[in-house]
Amino acid sequence: MTGTSLPARAATLGLFAAWAVHDLEELATMGHWSRTRVPVLRARHPGLLPDRVWRRLEGAGGREFATAVGLMGLVVAAAAADGHRTGGRSAFFQDSLNGFGLHGLVHLAQAAATRGYTPGVVTSPLLVIPFTVWARGRLRRAGVLRPTRPQDLARGLAVAGAAAFAVNAAARRIRS
Repeated sequence: MTGTSLPARAATLGLFAAWAVHDLEELATMGHWSRTRVPVLRARHPGLLPDRVWRRLEGAGGREFATAVGLMGLVVAAAAADGHRTGGRSAFFQDSLNGFGLHGLVHLAQAAATRGYTPGVVTSPLLVIPFTVWARGRLRRAGVLRPTRPQDLARGLAVAGAAAFAVNAAARRIRS
């Protein structure tokens, strides 16, 4: 759009680029991780999760996971496009950006909880979190970032969680 400033354009379209690099790490590592680490975690924490959840985790990383990643790419592309269209003002874009950054923190918490590598944990502190902080700063300096209250962060995390649930459910239906 002609009205989109360069800082807002870099922040909005950068969301999709940062997401793509991050999810390439997940695609490249999920299969091996789920086959080798999930059985160890299951033995270490019996009863923590229902058996059906452990079985799904052990089988993660295949075509269904790749389909879910592709579907999530559509969601992130839509958020980035909406952000670009509105010069970064879009609530959907800003909630998605917040959710992206918070999901990076979730990756760090998962790695700490499992005491080891989890897919996505390398790019979270190197890309996901720094990009989110940078993009929010660019939007703030451009005067388009909404004030962030705790409920806004909760909504961002809810957007990320709902999108993850929806794309995984859709991928399961597509691949079954």
